[in-house]
Amino acid sequence: MTSGGAAGAMASAPASAVWSKTCQVLRRELGDATFGSWLGQAALRESGDEVCVVAATGVARDWIRNNAWRRIGELWAQNDPMGRRLDLKSRLDLDNTPAPVVRAAVSAEVVEVEIDAMAPVVARQGRLQGLQERFAFDSFVSGPSNEFAFAVARRVASWADGHFNPVVFHGPYGFGKTHLLNAVAWEAMRTQPGKRVVYLSAERFTSTFVKALQDKQTQAFKEELRNADLLLIDDVHFVAGKTQTQEELFQTLIELVEDGRRVVLTADRSPNELSEMEPRLRSHLQAGLVCGIEPADRMLRLGILERKLQTLARQGGFHPAARAEVLQFLADRFTDSVRELEGALNTLVARVGGDIARLTLDEAQAILRPHLSVSERKVTVDTIQKVVAEHYALKQADLLSERRARAIARPRQVAMWLAKQITTRSLPDIGRRFGGRDHTTVLHAVRRIEALKADDPVLARDVDMLLRKLRG
Repeated sequence: MTSGGAAGAMASAPASAVWSKTCQVLRRELGDATFGSWLGQAALRESGDEVCVVAATGVARDWIRNNAWRRIGELWAQNDPMGRRLDLKSRLDLDNTPAPVVRAAVSAEVVEVEIDAMAPVVARQGRLQGLQERFAFDSFVSGPSNEFAFAVARRVASWADGHFNPVVFHGPYGFGKTHLLNAVAWEAMRTQPGKRVVYLSAERFTSTFVKALQDKQTQAFKEELRNADLLLIDDVHFVAGKTQTQEELFQTLIELVEDGRRVVLTADRSPNELSEMEPRLRSHLQAGLVCGIEPADRMLRLGILERKLQTLARQGGFHPAARAEVLQFLADRFTDSVRELEGALNTLVARVGGDIARLTLDEAQAILRPHLSVSERKVTVDTIQKVVAEHYALKQADLLSERRARAIARPRQVAMWLAKQITTRSLPDIGRRFGGRDHTTVLHAVRRIEALKADDPVLARDVDMLLRKLRG
């Protein structure tokens, strides 16, 4: 290639190539953990001469702006011969802007309008089956813990050819299984209105089957399900231990799969863990594609909160903003269920409405305190000290001592952070219980652990493990 050709290639260097070089340097400078936490899930959006780094969440966007944006600008300028200006936004900032990289988010209200815009028969059919309008693909927040299940669900809903049948989504209560199943049903009906889509919960499957037996209408029941092009059953674990219902589900599953019809189910556990389920049925559930949905990681929980806040803001007519420490508290406190996570945000907005942006961490904790579990409300600072000391192979007295060695100071800060998170004690009160320390020491510990959790995956795991242990 001539020098002129090389210059031309450089001049037309795609933004993605420039961003890739920038990220290589950033990963070396920041370290894998920090880079992965804040920049690993960022994407590059290019539209004409406009180039934008799109952070996974608003919290990630703010961290990048405060801690890495100047360096990113320097590296971008060094690697981009076209001198393009680089912008920074979060995914939610671009919710209403179509982009090739970032999927535009749609609030529950918009989803409902889209569903209403379908053929009236399709919309009516979905509602009669109990489908919820707010559970669509565009309102589903994906991340590392659920992205494979999300991709599989999209593929099933598009009626794409696939070798895996049935598909079973499994995971803990409240982490999006029902959302995905509803989204598959809506999308499948939208793309192929002529196809027969049947959605029902396993409980409804059971009760309808029992009534059909009583009314001697079992043939009609069988035909209703076995004529489906796509059968979706939620919470299939519900049929475990119900002999006749399991047999009927087994026969339905066999007939549909052998005929090339699609079947998608959800369960709270992997099929091989459904010990009360009839072995033949369990074996057929395992024979297809089993997709686990893991508990959402912290970044995904923050993304879910931001999406939910945006929806609530649209409904209430206020600006979708909240203090970072409040969202971080919710993401760290409500780790067991997305429903609980969203419910906590609902509670705050119901109490303060449009003033959510001014709500402090202490105020948020006070509002949510009555909603914490009884076992959690009984956790004391003394209990926290004992659990933390045991975890780090220390004595409780070490945490109260004046010793400043890192092997003791860091666990002490962790214990203070935990005390602030899950007890009703004030900062001065917590300080007094840690050897008479000042409240500013406790505040520094809380902020320090909050920052370190984003950069240190080992510490983050320790804190998460301790939270779960203390909450029973």
